Amino acid sequence: MSAERKPALLAASPSPAPSFADDESRWQALVQRDLAADGVFVYAVQTTGVYCRPTCGSRLAKREHVRFYATTPEAEAAGFRPCKRCRPHQLSLAESRQQAVARACALIGEAEVAPDLKSLAASAGLSPYHFHRVFKEITGVTPKAYAAAQRAQRVREGLARGASVTAAMYGAGFNSSGRFYATSTQQLGITPRVFRAGGPGVASRFAVGQCSLGSVLVAASGQGICALLLGDDPEALVRDLQDRFPRAELAGDDAAFDQWVAAAIGLVERPALGHQLPLDVRGTAFQQRVWEVLRRIPPGTTATYTQIAEKLGQPRAARAVARACAANPLAVAIPCHRVVRRDESLSGYRWGVERKAELLRREGARA
Repeated sequence: MSAERKPALLAASPSPAPSFADDESRWQALVQRDLAADGVFVYAVQTTGVYCRPTCGSRLAKREHVRFYATTPEAEAAGFRPCKRCRPHQLSLAESRQQAVARACALIGEAEVAPDLKSLAASAGLSPYHFHRVFKEITGVTPKAYAAAQRAQRVREGLARGASVTAAMYGAGFNSSGRFYATSTQQLGITPRVFRAGGPGVASRFAVGQCSLGSVLVAASGQGICALLLGDDPEALVRDLQDRFPRAELAGDDAAFDQWVAAAIGLVERPALGHQLPLDVRGTAFQQRVWEVLRRIPPGTTATYTQIAEKLGQPRAARAVARACAANPLAVAIPCHRVVRRDESLSGYRWGVERKAELLRREGARA
């Protein structure tokens, strides 16, 4: 298969953003007042002795008078003073918003009962409407959905420690059993009692095989493949599965499941061919949206985390997209290996960057 790079996915999305690694790309970002450059570098003007953000609204200086610095201390050490208009030595608007959202997330995580929107917005110094929009842009989910995910995690931890369903429910901050049971299956992926019992009937069958990339674990529920894990140590893969579903059983004499396992291993060997495997995909609403976009990335092409966030209509949710990729339990079947950084370099991969590079090579996306 040709190793020539194919066109990137998502024609409606812009090309991957530059990394601003050299003075020429920094100058172009300055000319365009590129928001993506804010916080990456500052520029100084020799004729004024002032340094600014690349998004500063001041008049553009001549190129020969401009110098670039990676940090504000470097600019000040070179004898330049901060611009009084853009205040480059202080937090940018994007940075202050990120810190405000981080504080709100901490408040949600620490509170026994989820704070209401008005309280969270007040802690961030924003109106409820503005806070709701900013929170969703940065995290990829609404404050309410984030709080629900935190409560679901507390329930999981309580059930895993052996607590009763009732104790885990109230310990997680639910004040109504009706409200809890109305959403419990969606939040946990299974019913609370089944989760507490270790997942019987969910990951009911699994098998471990070998392929050219190492060990492969395939697990299935009654609905389809629910886990496809890659690794070097088959025992570690089994432990990974059984940490979540302690009662999953090794499959034997199951011809239909054996065919699924063979197809899954074949997918790893030749990912460009795609698959017809039935999948049982479980995750949060945001994860499901990200994974659906990933499944539409054609073999042999790649997309950046930012492009995927833009495709979801949430251009500032690139980090949330990265977390959803890291949580993907179905290697290759949900092709998170086709997602790269905005400079097209390979980022972390749950099953190893070397495997990611090899999967892309097999698809013809990289040499």
